[in-house]
Amino acid sequence: MVTTRHLAWEGAFNARDLGGLPTTDGGTTLPGAVVRSDAPDDLTAAGWAGLWAHGVRTVLDLREPDEIPAERVAPDWVTVVRVPLDDRGDTAFWQYCADNGLSSGTPLYYGPFLRRKADRCVAAIEAIADAPPGGVLVHCASGRDRTGLISLLLLALAGVEAAAIVADYELSEERLRPAFAALGWRDQGPLIRELLARRNTSAEAEILSLLETLDIEAVLRAAGLGETRLAAVRARLLGERAE
Repeated sequence: MVTTRHLAWEGAFNARDLGGLPTTDGGTTLPGAVVRSDAPDDLTAAGWAGLWAHGVRTVLDLREPDEIPAERVAPDWVTVVRVPLDDRGDTAFWQYCADNGLSSGTPLYYGPFLRRKADRCVAAIEAIADAPPGGVLVHCASGRDRTGLISLLLLALAGVEAAAIVADYELSEERLRPAFAALGWRDQGPLIRELLARRNTSAEAEILSLLETLDIEAVLRAAGLGETRLAAVRARLLGERAE
């Protein structure tokens, strides 16, 4: 079991291992299998060395093409896989979210997104299932929203306890605080909590509701997630216990 999930890689603010989380069968997820993070664009040489030492060999980038630097920043020893998650071309969906206050800075949009774009989520999960041996780093820009959704789905498929899934999501607020400060931006955490409070909800309530009301495995299967890849992603997160 990992002693700490937070990864102090120089140039990253929101990197943490998805290992060591309690599952409903009394076990824990494997450390080193999947890491979630903000974009690694600003990692220093020491930061990339930390990533190598942690065993990461594949990077899954969930950003849109126009968010990605023109020049590759990852070392040659890293396999970079790109699965743009948002599908911004679906302007009707994003307008629906805007009109209904389903801010992409909160989990409010997770349910509608998963119902409409489960195929995009499946593509990301398949990329993790198909990755070669070694850890997989999953990231978007800040490592909160898109990365938070894919992390939630992975942990749900692995049978992680709902409270632990919520706690993992909520860690991003404290981890991003120094990132916002470094950029001279206002801390988004209190703003997001206020937005949710105005709707008489919270991040915890929204995620618990999603986990309780939506059969995530069934939704992903219906969108094309096959048995082989489902077994592979569970094996990555759980090891022999997935069998």
